[in-house]
Amino acid sequence: MELKDKLISSYIAFEEQIDLENDIHEERNRAIKFFESTGFPTKKMEAWKYTSLNSILKEDYSIFPKKEDTVDYKDIKKYLIHDIDTYTIVFVDGIYSSHLSRTTHDKLDACLMSSALDKEKYKPIIDKYFNKIAPEESLTSLNTAFAKEGAYIRIPKNVVAEKPIQILNFSTCREVALMVQPRNLIIVEDGAQVQLIERHQSLTENAVLTNSVTEVFVGKNASVDYYKIQNDKTTSSLIDNTFIKQERDSQCALHTFSLGGQITRNNLKFFQHGQNCNSILKGVTILSDKQHVDHNTLVHHTQPNCESHQDYKGIFSDKSVGVFNGNVLVDKVAQKTNAFQSNNNILIDDTATCNSKPQLEIFADDVKCSHGCTIGQLDDEALYYLRSRGIPKKEARALLMFAFANNVLDSVKIPEIKQRITKQIALKLGVELGFNL
Repeated sequence: MELKDKLISSYIAFEEQIDLENDIHEERNRAIKFFESTGFPTKKMEAWKYTSLNSILKEDYSIFPKKEDTVDYKDIKKYLIHDIDTYTIVFVDGIYSSHLSRTTHDKLDACLMSSALDKEKYKPIIDKYFNKIAPEESLTSLNTAFAKEGAYIRIPKNVVAEKPIQILNFSTCREVALMVQPRNLIIVEDGAQVQLIERHQSLTENAVLTNSVTEVFVGKNASVDYYKIQNDKTTSSLIDNTFIKQERDSQCALHTFSLGGQITRNNLKFFQHGQNCNSILKGVTILSDKQHVDHNTLVHHTQPNCESHQDYKGIFSDKSVGVFNGNVLVDKVAQKTNAFQSNNNILIDDTATCNSKPQLEIFADDVKCSHGCTIGQLDDEALYYLRSRGIPKKEARALLMFAFANNVLDSVKIPEIKQRITKQIALKLGVELGFNL
């Protein structure tokens, strides 16, 4: 049975497990019908021109894990940002792990999506926010149909979260292969502030396919600092759909570090709905072997006097493939917009591939917008200069590549994350850089 048919038939069983009186029941039905009519995206679609899912859709995935697998803290410690105090929401094979998590309802909510969907006190919030900015697309609709578990985070008006919040999804996949579909809802109300860290990680070598959807609502004068760490095994693939709506005077910065996995697709869309919004999208990608990462971004400017900054750096070796498809859309009324978009890439080997498509769609006449991309190799003169100072070739190449990616790291506000990513980059480059940041 093909995966599409298996998912559609599994939806019937899924309905029997959930409360049919749930407020999102009709939304689930509409979503599965949309997925049934469209199926999985293919390379015939412009947005998926350079990314094929065929290789990962052939697996016979288990749609529902049999039970919560036993995972101890020692099994996941190295994947946590454990040297700082955080709230932590942990899922194992899509099931909440209470003994590994530290949730809270003190001043803010950092808890479970399943609780928010089922409890009456959360009904006004769910009615107002759930599935309101996630577009009707194939994979997003598939996630909506099976939406049951994930992180529910709400930062009330003028509250500053005292600690970052980690959202961690682990896969043990005792079955031959596993498909999970986490659904996150994050609401940061007017004047509130929060730092978020998200990671998807497989703990075994079995195939895993994650189709994740996250909706983020950023209120007036609110601030969100969001970090996605993607460094999974070559048997795991991730489709990450993140949608962010900003109100006036708000700022949202999202850093994506794509360092591993079989196929990683990041669908990242910002919607600005007030003046003086600032949207920051930055990413570092370092790939080897046959790994594939596709960044598909959109910043939609709908109001005047707003800014957006996109800066993605990629380093590709062996037969790895990088894709960047970035779009800045400026409506006619969005005068005085300042939008910057850049995608720069280094190909270490001739067998590596990079496809870059920066785009501007501007309907206003008083804006400052720029975009550009570069795809090339390391500067031979700079490499010669370092080697002439006694630096071995391998270390000289690593220093140049680190310097290439460093301006993205400069904007990381959590020192422990910056240090962790620096070490991961050094590991990817095969050297010890000899300094900490």
